[in-house]
Amino acid sequence: MSQDLFFESAVELAGRLRNKDVSAVEVSEAFLRRIDAENPRVNAFTTVTHDLALETARRLDARAASGQPLGVLHGLPVAIKDLFDLRAGVRSTFGSVPLRNHVPQQTALYVQRLEDAGAVIVGKTNAPEFGHKGVTDNLVSGPTRNPFDLSRNAGGSSGGAAAAVAAGMVPLAQGTDGGGSVRIPASWCGVYGIKPSFGRVADVSRPDAFISSSPFVSVGPLARGVADAALMLAAMAGPHARDPFSLPASMTNLADVARGGLHGKRVAFSPDLGGFPVDPAVSATIKASLIVLEQAGAVVEEIAFKLPADQLELAALWNRLMGVLYSDSFEAVKQWGTDILADHLQDLTPAFRTMVVAAQSRTAMEARADERLRTTVLDAVEDALEGYDFLVSPTLAVTAVANRDDGHTTGPSTVEGVQVDPSIGWCLTYPFNFTGHPAASVPAGFVDGLPVGLQIVGHRHDDAGVLAASAAFEAHSPWQHTYPGWERS
Repeated sequence: MSQDLFFESAVELAGRLRNKDVSAVEVSEAFLRRIDAENPRVNAFTTVTHDLALETARRLDARAASGQPLGVLHGLPVAIKDLFDLRAGVRSTFGSVPLRNHVPQQTALYVQRLEDAGAVIVGKTNAPEFGHKGVTDNLVSGPTRNPFDLSRNAGGSSGGAAAAVAAGMVPLAQGTDGGGSVRIPASWCGVYGIKPSFGRVADVSRPDAFISSSPFVSVGPLARGVADAALMLAAMAGPHARDPFSLPASMTNLADVARGGLHGKRVAFSPDLGGFPVDPAVSATIKASLIVLEQAGAVVEEIAFKLPADQLELAALWNRLMGVLYSDSFEAVKQWGTDILADHLQDLTPAFRTMVVAAQSRTAMEARADERLRTTVLDAVEDALEGYDFLVSPTLAVTAVANRDDGHTTGPSTVEGVQVDPSIGWCLTYPFNFTGHPAASVPAGFVDGLPVGLQIVGHRHDDAGVLAASAAFEAHSPWQHTYPGWERS
């Protein structure tokens, strides 16, 4: 098969599969060979599911041969994140030493929906331990390397997913986003990622059905193009009676992103979200990209966004909320036979251990005070969006950081001489996990050969609008030709 396959759009490849120009087995075998060749360099995958993928592909080809209806993702190779994105019978390490050999017996709802839509699961992708920071590195699998510069990190926590897409190992990858974990690696790896509105993709979590609400954790796609991401999101989206936060089915077909666009739309631009220090080269690249929005027909105005607290205080808030969420998630892990707090605390990454230990002493009233501070962020975002259709900003304050070789890669602790939290403080993403607004990162340019992302934020529940705005940006400033290896494919 032609090498062009590896950087072909998912939408085009899906059409070829439905038309039987290629078979699911041929496509799966080709991508598995690509993964075997590229993954030793990039370290995007923690587990490659050769047997499962080929078994699924053979079943899909038989379905196509018999004339049965085919799913929208029929035969497309898809990567799944190595956290709570479980697939029964496939190792899920969570990037954590205590769970390095864990094999779940259940499948996450959205993973099942992907398979029901015809996706071929080719493996699990690397993430930091339990997804606790904005870079991908852990003590089980090590760092994921950025395809644009293998000495740099891919971002996190869905770093393996973004790197696999950028390196042409898969056309589509699934991620989760509790503080920017889809948008951060999308920015650093030069791919497209969207965090949909909280509840757009149902997630049946047990024993706590309410665990993903503080901060809001969403499931989203990573792809090389907006239409590809929209296709995947549409396959995962939809309500479920056992998810108390799931939204009703969208009245708009999320896979149809070409309509609407940016013509006549009002876009508010904040260069720093009111208090985040940003590298000047990143700022210049983002400001230069605003002309693309204007070329697409938008009216862009810079606004004075007002953060309700210092960015260090808000990062500390995010860490407290996530510490409680992780501690709560250990109850599910305990049901699998591993008691992390009682038996494996010293096996955890030091920064992650600090988060969960601090959560043990939080009082109920302290937790409510945190939610009040979070509310002020919601009000600030709504104030910024008043009179505008979208809010845009840099996705991140810096370009990709260098990897370490000890499992402890972090983001910067200072940006332009200003102290930031190294786990998340350089990410202009997590405020929108406090609020639940849909937000995407689109490739907006490069600084010294490293990708930079523009964050597009929409009104609550306007996922279709964010997709349409992203597609309009892409139409006026395409990026598919920028990937390392694309010119050789």
